[in-house]
Amino acid sequence: MPPKARITKDMIISAAVEVARRSGFESINARTVSGQLHCSTQPVMYHFSTIDSLKKAAYRQADQLHTQYMMNTPPGQDPILGIGMNYIRFAVEEPQLFRFLFQSGYAGENSLLEMVNSEELIPVLAAMQEGAELSMKKTRDVFLTVALFAHGYASLITNNHLEFDEKLIAEHLERAWNGAVLAAEQEEDNESHSV
Repeated sequence: MPPKARITKDMIISAAVEVARRSGFESINARTVSGQLHCSTQPVMYHFSTIDSLKKAAYRQADQLHTQYMMNTPPGQDPILGIGMNYIRFAVEEPQLFRFLFQSGYAGENSLLEMVNSEELIPVLAAMQEGAELSMKKTRDVFLTVALFAHGYASLITNNHLEFDEKLIAEHLERAWNGAVLAAEQEEDNESHSV
């Protein structure tokens, strides 16, 4: 008789992400995850003493998927506009994962303000800063404006309060970007004249 396939912790986490993708993060439990893996609940409970610890691990993996999706922008496209549109597209294509990431309470320690100051965002901010010719502080302000705008659109679409119209949303996102850059430039001019 061949040995039984070993169910690893990574397999369990991936299965939990699939459960969240299909049915929502609320559906993650030992039974649904083991069903996804076609095994008993024993391996799930062996690797995760609580379902909350499994949800946190699934959250981290879903967050990595989201980051990869967002950063996959076409060459030559403005990075912040591309990332903003990808953020919204992810909500359209993966509404259950979007809810898990941003509406479940599992992101408590990852607020938008903390993200703006994270090291992971430095390459994006540096590209924005070069394109807009702003200080890093003003570049962060611009990013925050566009991020809030994109999150609003994504949340409305995910919760079925708005239809996805890519052309219209791209136009609005570009207006938010241009307006935020213009406001930042004016603030920098005012600050340099008041010195």
